[in-house]
Amino acid sequence: MAKPRNKTLDYLAYLGVRLFAMFVHMFDWHANYRTARWLGDLMFRFDRRHRTIATTHLRLSFPDWPDKKVRKVARASMRSMVYLALEMLFTPRVLTPERWREHIRLANQRENLRLLTRRETGIVYIAGHFGNWEIVGYTMAVLGFPGYAVARPLDNPYLNKYLMGVREQAGLTILDKTGASAMMDDILENKRYVAFIADQDAGRKGLFVDFFGRKASTFKAPALMAIRYEVPVVVGYGLRLGEGFEFEIGIERMIHPHEWADKDDPLRWLTQEYTAALENVARRAPEQYLWAHRRWKHRPKGEPPAIGGVA
Repeated sequence: MAKPRNKTLDYLAYLGVRLFAMFVHMFDWHANYRTARWLGDLMFRFDRRHRTIATTHLRLSFPDWPDKKVRKVARASMRSMVYLALEMLFTPRVLTPERWREHIRLANQRENLRLLTRRETGIVYIAGHFGNWEIVGYTMAVLGFPGYAVARPLDNPYLNKYLMGVREQAGLTILDKTGASAMMDDILENKRYVAFIADQDAGRKGLFVDFFGRKASTFKAPALMAIRYEVPVVVGYGLRLGEGFEFEIGIERMIHPHEWADKDDPLRWLTQEYTAALENVARRAPEQYLWAHRRWKHRPKGEPPAIGGVA
């Protein structure tokens, strides 16, 4: 049974975030990104647990890298996480139908936009903890393509309501992952789209596929939905372009139903295929990947536990 949360502390945390949001709106982009960079560096220096997780993952994923480069990328990864928090506060105010072109560059989107415009099929979107993953779905909604995203609610109910509201202002409906499957019939059969963050550890019951040369437990739901409803899987990303609230929103891979139709194990093939696409994205800008989350926490049966208990 979960321990009851302290409502007073939760509300104080919420007030702190709202005050911080008010504060950052008083300054320009460069000042805010400098502050975020400083906070990320502080995290790297003093948050030993997440620093260890990030550097361990990088050493295993890039075994040829010298330690100096590992630490440099791990530090940049923590900065990227703080940048994301900062950018979420600005997104509703800045990313509007009138101004989105000032901040967004679309890449390899022609076929994706054709599918969205014609609405001939539902779509399962996949993204990873890379760059600004929150802005990907938000941008699609701003462009006039409202849809659904599956997410775990925050433990703090006040922060959850506030940040979920930020996500939903443009028309992106957030579904609680514990009950999302009940809505998939309506969403995909009505040729709408649903988005997943698909690079989280799925526990011992997940499907183990290769990610940076190691088996990683991966949720089955995105692939199961695509196979059941015979809809394409689209792997997207939100690459941060410097420190000026500018992003490349791109499509890395589109996987159509005919590609897995003749596979002996379509579930495993599809899960591995989109996981490989997420890896390709992370390899292009590893400093923007969230190395501090425990992607390799659980190991396949028969393998030893994660190295140092952190992987």
